[in-house]
Amino acid sequence: MWDIGLCRLGRTVPAGFTLIELVIAMAIAAILAAIAYPSYTAFVLRSNRAAAQAEMMNIASLEQQFFLANKRYTDLTGLGNYQLASKVRERYNCSTTATNTPSFTVTCTPKGPQSGDGPLVLGSDGSRTRNGDPGQW
Repeated sequence: MWDIGLCRLGRTVPAGFTLIELVIAMAIAAILAAIAYPSYTAFVLRSNRAAAQAEMMNIASLEQQFFLANKRYTDLTGLGNYQLASKVRERYNCSTTATNTPSFTVTCTPKGPQSGDGPLVLGSDGSRTRNGDPGQW
């Protein structure tokens, strides 16, 4: 686009961007967004998983304290007024299973957008799995 009103020594000076320049800039932005979005979603999944794992470790610590005081483990309701962190509660259903043998299992099953991540399981013996694979914890 040429601005006829701006002349310098008889030459016209371009003002603004052409349509081709704008389309090229938009294409570059779209390519960068297409590359960045999958990385961002993977990061969010990992971040949510780390929050759930930290919460599970906290529950395991409370279970150990309960065991020292009562000589047995309990489920989540037996831990008093324990509330999961809101970030974890929104994305995971967590439960604790206590057995007659002195052991417990903390399980957090993902829900919503996190559901493709697979369940997290933490045992009283320190065993940790995600999707049944200890290497994915």
